Amino acid sequence: MRMRLLMLLMLLGVATTAPAQVSIGISFSLFPELVLVPNYPVYYAPRQNVNYFFYDGMYWVYQNDEWYSSDWYNGPWWRMAPEYVPVYVLRVPVRYYRSPPPYFRGWGRDAPPRWGEHWGRDWEQRRSGWDKWDRKTAPRPAPLPTYQRQYAGNKYPKVEQQHELHDKNYRYQPKDDLVREHVQPQVRGAPAPAPREKQAEPSRKDAGKDARERDQRPEPKSAPQREPAAQQQRPEPKAAPAREQPAPKPAARQQRPEAKSAPQREPSGQPNKGQDKGRDKDDERGRDSNK
Repeated sequence: MRMRLLMLLMLLGVATTAPAQVSIGISFSLFPELVLVPNYPVYYAPRQNVNYFFYDGMYWVYQNDEWYSSDWYNGPWWRMAPEYVPVYVLRVPVRYYRSPPPYFRGWGRDAPPRWGEHWGRDWEQRRSGWDKWDRKTAPRPAPLPTYQRQYAGNKYPKVEQQHELHDKNYRYQPKDDLVREHVQPQVRGAPAPAPREKQAEPSRKDAGKDARERDQRPEPKSAPQREPAAQQQRPEPKAAPAREQPAPKPAARQQRPEAKSAPQREPSGQPNKGQDKGRDKDDERGRDSNK
């Protein structure tokens, strides 16, 4: 519960310091001279008695413990909460602040201001790692909008004309995510997206309570499992009737010569011509012998 209240207060604090257009009393008669900070993608104004910088296509001023930004060298200026200031601007060493505030005293001149000490632990946790970086991976400096030199004094354009002139003469687009998503939309009059809310981790007490509630909850009854429907027994395909194999042929018997049948006797009553002829011959032989 305390963590939720703390996160809510932090979000309210960010909302109350949202960017707002203000007048900070800066009015240069000419386009200021800007010099690149050695080994940084940031310019500063060495001849001006103000903490004046240029980074990623935007002008930055630190004054009265507030940060301001604009896309024109004389404003109008927009107040920026510390959460919206790019890390490369925050990393600029103390020596390049031409009008340092009193609390900068005693800080190393070649080191960045101790913003975590000044803005508190909450800010330092949200911007963790802001002072740690590899200079070899630093982005290239954005080109200066030198076209604005011709707009000085009475020629300085009104707010309604600035955006049109800027889009026409300066084609550079911010590379820094924070500048592109939050700073530039505010300077152009569009609302910046709200900061993402970090989900607070539950305390041990809350975690134990949630675990007990989960244990007490009745387990949902599982739906009765449906028995698989009886599978219809498909009639087994009838086997084709077995073909009757022809019985083996009996071994061929040796054909015996058929016995000659005796000559059929003619039925009695009909004389046999052959017998009659034999009888005639016998009678003739008997008669011859008697002679």
